[in-house]
Amino acid sequence: MTTVAYHLENNVAYVTIQSPPANALSTKIIQELGEILDRIEQEKAAKAIVLSGEGRFFSAGADIKEFVSLQESSDYRKLAENGQNLFLRLENFPVPVIAAIHGAALGGGLELAMACHIRIVTENAKLGLPELTLGIIPGFAGTQRLPRYVGKDKAYEMILTGNPITGKEAYHYGLATKVVEENELHNVAKAMAERIASMSKPAVQRVMRLVALTENEPIEKGMTEEAIAFSEVFGNEDAKEGVQAFLEKRKPVFQDK
Repeated sequence: MTTVAYHLENNVAYVTIQSPPANALSTKIIQELGEILDRIEQEKAAKAIVLSGEGRFFSAGADIKEFVSLQESSDYRKLAENGQNLFLRLENFPVPVIAAIHGAALGGGLELAMACHIRIVTENAKLGLPELTLGIIPGFAGTQRLPRYVGKDKAYEMILTGNPITGKEAYHYGLATKVVEENELHNVAKAMAERIASMSKPAVQRVMRLVALTENEPIEKGMTEEAIAFSEVFGNEDAKEGVQAFLEKRKPVFQDK
């Protein structure tokens, strides 16, 4: 049975985890998320992605019941690396990914959300890394990504105590991009995704690559790459359409060329 749903609408890919009640990140879900990324790359139609969870939660963590069988295996490192590799791929994906978070994003669920480019959360959602309460630690790069958003001291507190924060607090600490009321989540995520999808795809793809450079490259390297990317898009058909539309005071119609 498929545990991750996918459909494309107005150049937006809607990806929904469907594994009630907790949408726990099982090895099957990790695999299916990878397969959906393959499909999006092959189809080349999606210009934005909305990732959400069906039911009460975005994803309330790892599949604890599955842990029993996994602990009988000897290759624990491979278990962590499989999730890390998928989330790293997601983080570097050329199509922007918006995580629409409600209910809870805990453990692997928060690690998944942190690998997305934009996080929209509901006010009362719970976000945290409670792995230490199970006698283990985050394994899908939670110890590496959380400090980049909330700072080292807050990351130490959240991970070492296992205590979650609310959506409002996540926004305050920089972990969430936008905080909304529960009944607004879908519409806000949809509107943002459709706004992004209305842009020129060549321009969006270059922005995705350029912003990612700020993580590890000096500003001089990023500036050089930006100038190259600017030269690649400035004379294309979409750039000409965008300029002409501005002069004519109308909405541009980009052809992704």
